[in-house]
Amino acid sequence: MRVGVLMGGSSAEREISLKTGRSICESLCRRRHTVVPIDVDATLPRQLRAKKISVAFLALHGQGGEDGTVQGLLEIMGIPYTGSGVCASAVCMDKGLTRVVLQSAGILVPAGETLQAPMIPLRPPGKLGWPVVVKPCTEGSTIGVSIVKKSSEWKKALTKAFRYGSQAVVEKYIPGREVAVGVLGNTVFPAVEVIAPGGFYNFRAKYGKAATRYLCPAPLSSRLERLLQEQSAQAYQVLGCRGAARVDFRIHPNGRPYVLELNTIPGMTERSLLPMAAGQQGMTYDDLVEAMLQAALA
Repeated sequence: MRVGVLMGGSSAEREISLKTGRSICESLCRRRHTVVPIDVDATLPRQLRAKKISVAFLALHGQGGEDGTVQGLLEIMGIPYTGSGVCASAVCMDKGLTRVVLQSAGILVPAGETLQAPMIPLRPPGKLGWPVVVKPCTEGSTIGVSIVKKSSEWKKALTKAFRYGSQAVVEKYIPGREVAVGVLGNTVFPAVEVIAPGGFYNFRAKYGKAATRYLCPAPLSSRLERLLQEQSAQAYQVLGCRGAARVDFRIHPNGRPYVLELNTIPGMTERSLLPMAAGQQGMTYDDLVEAMLQAALA
């Protein structure tokens, strides 16, 4: 069996994808798999055929890899792959559409709306007020995301978000704690709390040298831990996910959890949350990678 590790691509998250891909390649080699690293570009179909790939391990982030396009190609070529299928990948990549699906299932999300470029209203829609979070509809790693606290920052934040696509999601800012829950099939991992400098878990806090702290398992009451696990499993199922995924929450000071988004190809670098959470269940990094691979083959 030849495992093609698909990484890189052309999205704004290319460098993070390459880090994830390299870590996965090293892990698969330690497990004695035949590993073929593939930097994804327009030659991907030819590379998959020429390198005789049996199964694809997706380490792609962002558009052109996490949005169902590569998954569709692999379906046509008859190559099994890790992670969610075409539909779930496309829906979860679209934050506005994810909100609609989760709301229809009774899962709490922050109040908000999706705006279409080049529309820049004078103030946030509805009765959102300040502060609000403005983010591109189809980007990850908090790229293009702003927390807007006053009207003078509003136009700049929307213009920034529209640089990454024609739609932007505007949501009421939820104060409180940032928590992530990993899911792999029927297994829901312990929650991880992220404490970022300034309270904003942005790109620099995730991948730079910022003094971000991670509490794993998160110090939660048994009731709240159980609620987060139930909502994570429900969101995973409602959106039609498979393989590994990560559900991101904000927990209001009143104890109410809000789902922010669901990531169908979670990061797998040395600072990523999914391996951290899996470690609390006794899974090494290599165990987790092997489980993700076997889920694809199943």
